Amino acid sequence: MAGILTCLWKYRNYIVIVLTPLLLLPLPLVSPTSEAKCGYVIILMALYWCTECIPLAVTALLPVILFPMMGVMESNEVCIQYLKDSNMLFIGGLLVAIAVERWNLHRRIALQVLLIVGVKPSLLMIGFMGTTAFLSMWISNTASTAMMLPIANAVLQQLCDTEANAEEREFNMAAANNGLDNQAFEMGDAKMSKELQSKENTINLDADKDGIISSLEAQQRRLKTEQKYTKLTKGMSLSVCYAASIGGTATLTGTTPNVIMKGQIDELFPDNGGVINFASWFGFSFPNMVLMLALSWLWLQFMFLGFNLKSTFGCGTKKEGDREAFQVIKDEYKKLGRMNFAEGCVLTIFTLLVVLWFTREPGFIPGWATVLFNKDKTYVTDGTVAILMSALFFCIPSKLPRCCGRSEDGASSEAPGALLNWDIVHEKMPWNILLLLGGGFALAHGSEKSGLSLWLGESLLPLQSIPPFAISILLCLLVAMFTECSSNTATTTLFLPILASMATAIKIHPLYVMFPCTISASLAFMLPVATPPNAIAFSYGNLKVLDMAKAGFILNILGVITINIAINTWGVAMFNLNEFPSWANVTKTP
Repeated sequence: MAGILTCLWKYRNYIVIVLTPLLLLPLPLVSPTSEAKCGYVIILMALYWCTECIPLAVTALLPVILFPMMGVMESNEVCIQYLKDSNMLFIGGLLVAIAVERWNLHRRIALQVLLIVGVKPSLLMIGFMGTTAFLSMWISNTASTAMMLPIANAVLQQLCDTEANAEEREFNMAAANNGLDNQAFEMGDAKMSKELQSKENTINLDADKDGIISSLEAQQRRLKTEQKYTKLTKGMSLSVCYAASIGGTATLTGTTPNVIMKGQIDELFPDNGGVINFASWFGFSFPNMVLMLALSWLWLQFMFLGFNLKSTFGCGTKKEGDREAFQVIKDEYKKLGRMNFAEGCVLTIFTLLVVLWFTREPGFIPGWATVLFNKDKTYVTDGTVAILMSALFFCIPSKLPRCCGRSEDGASSEAPGALLNWDIVHEKMPWNILLLLGGGFALAHGSEKSGLSLWLGESLLPLQSIPPFAISILLCLLVAMFTECSSNTATTTLFLPILASMATAIKIHPLYVMFPCTISASLAFMLPVATPPNAIAFSYGNLKVLDMAKAGFILNILGVITINIAINTWGVAMFNLNEFPSWANVTKTP
């Protein structure tokens, strides 16, 4: 029996691939409607995504096969969903991130911030969390975590070694002073009686015992110091991976679920007037990110450092260990050398891109795109700007051109390469995410086209009796729990069309539930497998699953509360969420 179970476990993926579509087949056979057929595809993809029996990107391609074969949509109509404006925005953002990583600009920024905040435990945690969150706003969460954790471990190891060595030196000096005192005592009492001198052997034995005890005490002190820094390393590793996930929520291109939401809003509500763009997303999410980051720091501070301000903030103390750990960061920064031409170009393009994103359609005044291009239609979008600026990486040389330059052998030197080339992009670009985005858009369009969205909306009408804030909190908790076991991309892809249908049916603003749930999909804090940053931290920080679960559970709750406070305060003011918008009133029939 055990052998059969072992065999079934080995071949579980193949069993799921074959059995799942067969077990679900009665749904379209019993009810051969477009809604049932589309529901069959969505349920099948959801199960494949949750079990990961085949790669997520391959599952995302199933609508290309199943929708035309089941008569839900024509093949041309399905395929066009896989490369929309949101995909272009995502590609542009990724190209910028690749260029930043290619020229180590992110490392320079990180080390410069750490040199400013110093190496006191609490300040160091603030520095690492703030830097990781800022980098995750622009580059992938995985890349920012992978870069910051080795730096954190090197600094903490240096602090631990220096403090242990300092304590050992102090202990040895104290022992040596005691030895000198004993020697002076013996010299001063040279005329002591023969009876006392006869006890010399006993005194020597006691001295040997004292030496053994002193050695044990020294070992215990070192062990205690190492245990303290082991706990601090756990907290620092968790702080970095959590900050990466939180920081990614602040910008539209920070993490994949954000782009998915923009794409779903534009797909399901085409007349929304560009309600979600880079500036509006940042305006809502950045304050929420800062609040979540502060609460996360307080919780991790409490768990791993306590609230002893004198020891964790320093409060005027300056140890040798601090200086040596600070020197580690300084040495790493010196290795980078001066900022070169390529780094300066990447920084300039990056800064210009962010400025253009913010000013394209700021909301309170007409943006440059409105004045120059979008007078009657939305011709220029955030995706247009992203592709324009990222294309410059392939046009600008990586070194300052020198017409008369010579190589070492005296021959005329070759022209320098561009800031980016396609080989690097091909290696670094996560093409699977683009297919996941497209699969989500295809599902949303299929739900709308088949009438499944309308059916779901009518089925969810009883929710009208529940207050909107309660619906939002419950859905956020559901999504936060679901994303611990499934990828955040798959979670948002599956949930957002259903949430849009529900919001339309019960006449609440779609953003009131879609925005909080999208951000909640990034609250994967409890399990190492929940997200790549967690897995990286788990491998670095000597963490146990229980450590991550205890810290992450509270952070999940704090995150859901924070998001719902945000959506019910400045979110209401920004997006007028108290009123059901006219662009959301899109009752369509199949």
